[in-house]
Amino acid sequence: MDVLMSRFVDFGKTSLLQYRTKILTKLFGGHSRRACYALAATIFTLGILRDYLFKMAIQEQPSHPLLLGFVSKAAAWALLAAGNVMVGTSMWLLGITGTYLGDYFGILMDDMVTGFPFNVCRAPMYWGATTCFLGMALLYGKPAGLLLSGWVMLVYVVALRFEDPFTAEIYAKRERERAEGRKGE
Repeated sequence: MDVLMSRFVDFGKTSLLQYRTKILTKLFGGHSRRACYALAATIFTLGILRDYLFKMAIQEQPSHPLLLGFVSKAAAWALLAAGNVMVGTSMWLLGITGTYLGDYFGILMDDMVTGFPFNVCRAPMYWGATTCFLGMALLYGKPAGLLLSGWVMLVYVVALRFEDPFTAEIYAKRERERAEGRKGE
């Protein structure tokens, strides 16, 4: 599980390698959009596998009576709803290339997305997914699920420490290039 999760959030290897060498774009005959869609399909598929493994892992663990009551179930459904809203609306606003690292392929959005859910938290995809894992752990009443949810959160926090500055630099570079282009006109 540990290896799969760190592979899913692999901004230090595949994504940076793509940005610096265009290796995936080259593998797809110079078609960056096709390469991005292939990476998106891979990440999405691994995400489904990750979710399945998470569910299987916590189902095998003992439940705790304090996590089986009404309050726990209500919190679980609220967390699942909130998490899915954050993930779903993020994906809707960003589209496939915005969600699945299109900026690493040179496919940049025209403007930064600042509406909901990005005005609630800076990484709604990650926090929404973490919230969903926490909701599942509570729904099944599994302390092991709470620990795994904490691990997911830790992996995402570490990923954001690398991803956020790198993505910001990609867009800053574009703005510098645009400014230089305007000076030359």
